[in-house]
Amino acid sequence: MREAQFIKRNKDRWIKEDDSATTNPDELASTFTQLVDDLAYAKTFYPHSKTSEFLNKESAKIYLQIHKNRKEDANKIVQFWKYDFPLLILQYKKAVLFSILVFVVFFILAFWISSDNQNVARGFFGDEYINTTLQNIEKGNPFGIYENSNPLTMWLSIMINNIKVSFIFYASGIFAGIPTLYKLAETGAMVGIFDQIFYAKGLGLEFWLVVFIHGALEITSIILACAAGFILGMGALLPGTRSRLNSLKKAAKDSIKIIIGIVPLLAIAAFFEGLITRLYNDVPVLTTGVTVISTIFVIWYFVFYPLQLKKKFKI
Repeated sequence: MREAQFIKRNKDRWIKEDDSATTNPDELASTFTQLVDDLAYAKTFYPHSKTSEFLNKESAKIYLQIHKNRKEDANKIVQFWKYDFPLLILQYKKAVLFSILVFVVFFILAFWISSDNQNVARGFFGDEYINTTLQNIEKGNPFGIYENSNPLTMWLSIMINNIKVSFIFYASGIFAGIPTLYKLAETGAMVGIFDQIFYAKGLGLEFWLVVFIHGALEITSIILACAAGFILGMGALLPGTRSRLNSLKKAAKDSIKIIIGIVPLLAIAAFFEGLITRLYNDVPVLTTGVTVISTIFVIWYFVFYPLQLKKKFKI
């Protein structure tokens, strides 16, 4: 094929591709493949022509655009954790504070009620769990319940379960937030009752140091999942100046970002529970350090850091 005929056959497509501003990865990949084919043909039959130079430049331009888009995608992930997620927590601070309040109130109520009635704990956890825990306390290994399973299996099963539970807490918020409120209250009560079991045996401090090895991240995640559920419910129930559909769409978009944000926290919390918590007798310095660092991280990342971003961006 003569060069003039080759140009005439493909000229319109080259112009269209050159004028296109698409960032769609599939379209870019298709364009790049076609240009590379054209370039290979031109290099074979017209190696020193301007056509070869043109196609070489266009191929390089598309390649750089593809590379740039990949880099931007990676930057979006960093940006989500650096800015988007903490700023969402700040934006919906009322829902988060409400979730914290509900959790704390029912924690205190359950702690107080179960101190006068031992059957409350058995009603929540079952006789077998309570009896095993009390036996472990008598043996001098009060948190031995965390040593009963294979570490890796325990980690994966806890992670999957907690992610599933958090998503259920969130999704049920669509029903005006009422099921989410119930589940959050129940979770706060369970932690309060669990704390009372150890407090009654003089192990109140140990409870916080050991259980919060994983509990700092896990409980924070559950509170945020419930806050996301309340955001979803309020988006449907109280649309404000938006239409109900648009309000729900925005609430769903923002709240699902919070759920995405807590998934890694739940994975890390499960890892701590499965592999680190069991070491509280053998390596107490490590376990106490994990508790302290996790707690500091939660306070900094979800309280102080968003406030720093607010001041920085003058939100």
